[in-house]
Amino acid sequence: MMTLVLTACPPGLRGDVTKWLLEISPGVYVGDPPARVRDMLWLRVVDTCKDGRAILVFSARNEQGFEYRVHRHDWEPVDVDGLTLMLRPAQEKTPQRRTGWSKATAQRRARKPHWGSRT
Repeated sequence: MMTLVLTACPPGLRGDVTKWLLEISPGVYVGDPPARVRDMLWLRVVDTCKDGRAILVFSARNEQGFEYRVHRHDWEPVDVDGLTLMLRPAQEKTPQRRTGWSKATAQRRARKPHWGSRT
C-alpha cells in the first residue's frame, strides 16, 4: 500500500499519478503499485514537482512497517537506531522587541509613594 501527498505541484503531474493511484482527496493519492512502478513514479514526481512538496509513504518490511520519502519539505527523515523519524527544524529565535518600562524605571516607580491610596 502506498500514499502520496502532493502540495503545489503542476496539474500535469496528476495525469501521471492517476494512471497508477486513486485520488481520494485533492492532492492525496493511494494505491498498491509494484515497487518498480513506485520508484519510477517517485522519480517522476521529483522531476516534475520543482516548486511544490511531495511526501510518499509506503509499506515495507521493517520494524515500523512503512518507509517514507520527502521532497522539498521542512521536516526531513532521519535514521535513529534503525527507526526512521521526521526531524523537525529548529525554531529560529527572532529578536523580541522590548515593550514597556525598563527595569530601572519599574524599580523607581515601585519605590514611589502612591498618593490617594489608603493603607
